Amino acid sequence: MAVRNTEQYTAWNGPEGQAWAAGAEQDPSEAELIDRLLDAARVGEHDRVLDIGCGAGVSSRAAARRAARGRVLGADLSGPMLERARLDAAGIGNVVFEQADAQAHPFPEGAFDAAISQYGVMFFTDPVAAFTNIGRALRPGGRLVFVVPQPAQECEWYVVPVAALLGIAPRPQAVVAAYPGQAPAMFALSDPVRIRQVLAAFADVSIEALHVPQWFGRTPAEAAEGFLSSGPTRYLLERDAALTREEAHARLSAALAPYAGDGGVVLPGAQWLVTARWTGGAAAR
Repeated sequence: MAVRNTEQYTAWNGPEGQAWAAGAEQDPSEAELIDRLLDAARVGEHDRVLDIGCGAGVSSRAAARRAARGRVLGADLSGPMLERARLDAAGIGNVVFEQADAQAHPFPEGAFDAAISQYGVMFFTDPVAAFTNIGRALRPGGRLVFVVPQPAQECEWYVVPVAALLGIAPRPQAVVAAYPGQAPAMFALSDPVRIRQVLAAFADVSIEALHVPQWFGRTPAEAAEGFLSSGPTRYLLERDAALTREEAHARLSAALAPYAGDGGVVLPGAQWLVTARWTGGAAAR
């Protein structure tokens, strides 16, 4: 496997990938986003679908159900998540999974009618090269549809836990400014201007704002554990030698308690739903 995105490969094949694999299938809010994704991609019975950053394969299996006479290829960097994907897809004959770096993987040219991704395209080190490579895997006029987060300050699920670990009030702009180091990679495509830049080889680019709530656990304690296992909150814990895991867990549990209800811990969501059409044109940097 050719890997150019080495930093993400390391991350998703270590504890972070294992944590996400273990938590697959628990999120009841995921179904709404996947439905919106597949509706926008117009996945039909005979379609050939490429699922980029498929993770544990939830979206791939949903696509396979719609493309009952077609086929789905789920691609991801993470070995642990693909193991879970293959296990959960046992018996589904029209979906397969492959460990691949979408920036460099030699997908068969023109082999797919649609490429989809739910939170799987923000981590490319070279997004122009990655999307151009994905585009080449689409037939002429093939559809690209993906979901990415809106800017960090719009995402309460980011602001609230980060503020708790930094020990500051959850004021969005202040939290974003206080985050140490580079901005988290998950927000690399949160600016619509940037999205249009990296999709220069595509036509009919459309960016729609969604606000689908996101579920993080059955209880505040469970949600806190999930936050500490991955993402920006895990980074904050690892870099602060004075912050113990027990104290971090207690802070997060308290901050998340107001969002707990009968359905679990649910925070407001803020996503972009992006659609585009492959033309085969040259990408502009």
